[in-house]
Amino acid sequence: MLREVYRRCRQALRDGGVENADFEALCLIGHVTGFDRAGIIVHGDEPVPPEKKALLESLTEKRLSRYPLQYLLGSWEFMGIPLSVGEGVLIPRDDTEVCVSLCLEYLSDKPGAEAVDLCSGSGAVALALERFGKAKVTAIELSDRAFYFLNKNINDNQSRVAALKADVLQCCGRFVDGSIDLIVSNPPYIPRGELQGLQTEVRFEPAMALDGGEDGMDFYRAIIRDWSRKLKPGGALVFELGEGQAEQVGAWMKAQGFLNIRTAEDFGGCKRAIIGALGDK
Repeated sequence: MLREVYRRCRQALRDGGVENADFEALCLIGHVTGFDRAGIIVHGDEPVPPEKKALLESLTEKRLSRYPLQYLLGSWEFMGIPLSVGEGVLIPRDDTEVCVSLCLEYLSDKPGAEAVDLCSGSGAVALALERFGKAKVTAIELSDRAFYFLNKNINDNQSRVAALKADVLQCCGRFVDGSIDLIVSNPPYIPRGELQGLQTEVRFEPAMALDGGEDGMDFYRAIIRDWSRKLKPGGALVFELGEGQAEQVGAWMKAQGFLNIRTAEDFGGCKRAIIGALGDK
């Protein structure tokens, strides 16, 4: 019966030490059977076909190996936007909403602004800026696999975001100086030596999207140095930040001519995002 199948899945996750086992069991059974919590209550006494039971058991076992839930489901929402995800693309996280919120504040009186999302991955930030900020967005991503998901998410959401497959460390010459209102990036920012110590689930995600070089700061340095001149006077640069990176990134932005630099914290109190406006030179 559906109710019993759900309970077994939930108990297996609990016994396996999976956090939020109740929520994850609901996600998995919903993915397999189409029933949410209310559906389980209403249809709890109905049988589950053997092939669906087998699939649920297989997914549960894989989750117990710490394979990411989002990859098992094949999709995840970011700010209410459904996104396809899978191996080879970074999973959208709630922390990134802090970065997007800074962008949306800046864009609030600039409908149709030209924005560029560097290291776009699944397109979470780019799609949010288009939908909620009414911006014209170009999303840049180098990874073949991530670019597949980027294009899929653009198409599935009937978005007009322009996808560009390129290396953000080399492609800034394709953009005219002084032509962009907003540049945003959630770049790789984990110091290379810390990658092996990350949570097991995170180690299933692409190292390319995590590895920020020896000190985790390679992309911040390069983007500030190479991309700043692409902004219009008063144009904004926004980054998502790793823990403890705000002061150094802010100093580099100030040295490059950015003004009104400020940070925003996530729910854990970490300075998770930074914004600055390019001054007139």
